[in-house]
Amino acid sequence: MKRFKLFNWIGLLFIVLLIDACVKTDDFEVPTTNEVEDDFDGNFTSISAIKGNYNPTTATIYTFQNTDTFVEGFVISNDEAGNFYKKLILQDKASNPISGIQILIDGTSLFETYEFGRKVYIKLDGLSLWFNNGVFQLGIQNRGDVVAIPQSLIDEHIIRSSTTAEIEPINLDIIDFNENYRNLYIRLENVQFNRNLVREEKRFTFAAEVTDRFDGERQIESCVSGSTSFLSTSTFSNFKSLLLPQFSGSLEGVLSRNFFDDHFVIILNSPENLQFKNDTRCDPEFLKCGENETAGSKVLFEENFVGVSNENILDGRGWTNVNVNGGNERFEDGILNSDRYIRISAFNTQENPLEAWLITPGISLNNSNNEVLSFDIKASYDNGVILSVLITTDFTGNPSTTEWQLLDANIPIGPTSQFGKSFINSKIDISCLEGTLNVAFKYLGAAPDKTTTYDIDNIRVTGN
Repeated sequence: MKRFKLFNWIGLLFIVLLIDACVKTDDFEVPTTNEVEDDFDGNFTSISAIKGNYNPTTATIYTFQNTDTFVEGFVISNDEAGNFYKKLILQDKASNPISGIQILIDGTSLFETYEFGRKVYIKLDGLSLWFNNGVFQLGIQNRGDVVAIPQSLIDEHIIRSSTTAEIEPINLDIIDFNENYRNLYIRLENVQFNRNLVREEKRFTFAAEVTDRFDGERQIESCVSGSTSFLSTSTFSNFKSLLLPQFSGSLEGVLSRNFFDDHFVIILNSPENLQFKNDTRCDPEFLKCGENETAGSKVLFEENFVGVSNENILDGRGWTNVNVNGGNERFEDGILNSDRYIRISAFNTQENPLEAWLITPGISLNNSNNEVLSFDIKASYDNGVILSVLITTDFTGNPSTTEWQLLDANIPIGPTSQFGKSFINSKIDISCLEGTLNVAFKYLGAAPDKTTTYDIDNIRVTGN
């Protein structure tokens, strides 16, 4: 019996050794990414040069064939936080870059191999170039589209250099944004989120609102030039639910375009690239009379636009409705379910800029006190806050020559339906004013990228 067990153990050991001898060790090793030293030898072109192969007139996909050509670039994207998905963003230089491009890759956790600042070489033969969603992209052509490079071909087309560089962001102001900076890593100083995004009663997240589908776009504004743009955050990012910072500061990210190529957006690699540590904001000065928002018993002025079936009717009621740039667009009548209101939008107007003013008739405050201004407002097709509410007690008849005071009105951000209602109400204490006042709604849009639609109704001034 013991002899039988001994033979069994010897036989088992022999089988294990035989199997081990037949198996190639390499089959169990983790494959290593193709990497070369920085003196990689090949025929090189530039990112700028390869973009020249695309014909914007025909919009034909260009496929590289039999060129034996490479392009080099530095990685400026990082997908660890989930804000980039299956793509690398490359720019041609670590500092003072000239051109950038997207590389579509069918892979995730790309940051583990192609980390921020990593230099890579791209073999162009077999890849295709097109212009999509406002940026140039490289990938594999498939039935009239350019799709991500499949995993089986990644090492063939993307060669990892041994060099990792420190990326120096381009210092810009929002007013400087243009196509030369697309797909480049930039830095903005002295910026903040629009005040209507960070009010105490409703403070927005990066991308976790009910109306955020794939990306959350949040308006940022320059404290230097007053220009505005958008921070775009994926609804798949791991920081989408964080609340927006309330103060001003700096941020770094990739300058890109939104999905529909309507306007520029900045995309963060992580929330750490947003440094809003200043305990201050650069909001303009608002008229501040007090905190009273309770309507008085005396109606001093009211307009619900009943019977306004044409904007010309407003002229007969003492309103001023004017486009100060000489364009054709101004505030016009609207109706929904028999409810009439006034609407303004730069959409499909081809006016850039479109500056329109809607100004109430004179409203006397001589026989009242504790006055409150209120109105209902709705926003739709939002691409930025481009409406402001102003007031004066010395209207000259011309909005451009009148001294105005800005009101801290509650202007909705994004579709107003996210608040659970079609219109929201804004109330402002104006009790510190005397005499005869005029209230103005100023719209400053610009087709095609600043075209938010606003509907205004039920404008009232009350007092006691």
